[in-house]
Amino acid sequence: MTGKALAGLFVGLLLLAGCAGTADKQGSDAAETTIYAVGDIADCRHQPLAQAPAARTGQLLRQTTGTILALGDIAYQKGSYADFKNCFEPTWGGLKERILPAAGNHEYLTPGASDYFGYFGPVAGEAGKGYYGTHVGSWHVIALNSNIDMATGSEQERWLRGELAADNSRCTLVFWHHPLFASTARGNNPKIRAVWQTLYDSGVDVVLNGHEHLYERFALQTPDGIADPVRGIREFVVGTGGGDIDSFVAKQPNSEAGESGAFGVLELTLRKDGYSWKFLPAADASFTDSGEGKCHD
Repeated sequence: MTGKALAGLFVGLLLLAGCAGTADKQGSDAAETTIYAVGDIADCRHQPLAQAPAARTGQLLRQTTGTILALGDIAYQKGSYADFKNCFEPTWGGLKERILPAAGNHEYLTPGASDYFGYFGPVAGEAGKGYYGTHVGSWHVIALNSNIDMATGSEQERWLRGELAADNSRCTLVFWHHPLFASTARGNNPKIRAVWQTLYDSGVDVVLNGHEHLYERFALQTPDGIADPVRGIREFVVGTGGGDIDSFVAKQPNSEAGESGAFGVLELTLRKDGYSWKFLPAADASFTDSGEGKCHD
């Protein structure tokens, strides 16, 4: 075995070890597995921290068990060690060992997101890359890095094709920071369309993103935003972890539900052939959203 292959094997073993207490403890054959997802989390500008929005979402999650997908911008403003120590840990203390992270653009305000990779270690994937695959229950779960090249033919996209082709799980969920579709001032992000095409071609079921500081759920659709109830991907934007709230501007086609005034987390119950979702509002919020879907055949 080559040195490169040995290194890849070592990283893979570390990823499995890092997730053993969370993602895999419910078993790949579990009838149901519950996970939680949210991004845009800890911000020290919200004082006192004990009453900050991130403290409320942290408290909500401490009342649960199961894997947490952190959808980027985890510690403002720069994802530095100081930000994780002074902003993230006081509000989300005790949750780190349950987290599968994806890097956000604020993490990259520290060059190369070096402190993010150092803080989370091997569970965040190879330093400088930040994409990885694992299993949660019976589902194939993939983290991508939208701060580096995702274009067709890029190293990340080639890795993704291989990761998808090598796994025979019926249901697949992929998460990263920047969404393709969003009904905000920033709107849709065309740089993400190529990777969505890869996911669509491979029959991926669910995509989770942050970046937009609100909650939005889309119907099953193609990378071009055309409704496709048979093969389409369902996108959730869950940027409601504790950052400043954004506003809706122009509703995108296929947007089915949204809320720009509530902090909270998305709860996903993963089954062998489908999933259900529920938005859980943090204290002082009442908005919720729920439903269910089937995985592609």
